[in-house]
Amino acid sequence: MKTEHSTQSTDIDTLIHQALAGSKPALEAIIKAIQDDVFYLALRMLANPENAREATQDILIKVMTKLSSFRFESQFKTWVYALASNHLISEKKLRDRELTLTFEDYSADLESDLQSPASLRERPDYQTLLNELRISCTIAMLLCLKPTLRIAYILGEILQLDHSEASEILTITKVNFRKQLSRAREMVTTFTKRNCSLVSQQAQCSCEKKLTGAINRQRVRPDNIFFDTGSKNSYQQLKNALSDTQQALKTVNLQSDITHYKSIDDFSLILDDIVEEYSGKNHSLLQ
Repeated sequence: MKTEHSTQSTDIDTLIHQALAGSKPALEAIIKAIQDDVFYLALRMLANPENAREATQDILIKVMTKLSSFRFESQFKTWVYALASNHLISEKKLRDRELTLTFEDYSADLESDLQSPASLRERPDYQTLLNELRISCTIAMLLCLKPTLRIAYILGEILQLDHSEASEILTITKVNFRKQLSRAREMVTTFTKRNCSLVSQQAQCSCEKKLTGAINRQRVRPDNIFFDTGSKNSYQQLKNALSDTQQALKTVNLQSDITHYKSIDDFSLILDDIVEEYSGKNHSLLQ
């Protein structure tokens, strides 16, 4: 009897064969099946939704151009994550654009410009603004990790991939992956305990105290909410949940309680535009 996972694998393998034979609908279906996972991985790596959108398009182009190199020896999603991870780690355009951020710098920033949110509490969108700040801060925190540690943390701690699969994605040994994941986990946990009041009552920074300054600096824009949209929990719900969580699990629960955001675009619907743009650079797809 086929499991759901094996059925999905068979379905995607069939689509790949059809796409390689020239079927545009099959290629569109493949892109639609993977674009949300690629976008979420890019978002967790880059923190900025627009940068993640651009990276997602570039990665999907790589998937299309390299599709003939997929050998059906691993799960297709594993192969896609490998392409995506390599792009997110090594693409010069992304590295040049990325903020140079350290845990020390981020800690100093979090402890500055703290003030009472008294004037904001009566706003009907107060909880939304708190959640927008909470999620954006939680995601941005990972920028303090160097890219190789960040991707290991995302794959192993946030996406909860099996270590064998994650090491295959990153083309490193399982021992090496465990070391990278352990180091990243320790750094993120230590920082969060020291700086986030949702995790530790001793931390100076809280979203409530940080919100006024974040709005003034346009780090949170009430007219342009992204992260709170479709969030699993409100700020208060997560705060209540974390208060009942064992200390050892608070950091990972904070990082995991972030919606698996869908891609900003449906790239399968603009496939013609992507192909035209890419082909205009003297490349051809599906060679």
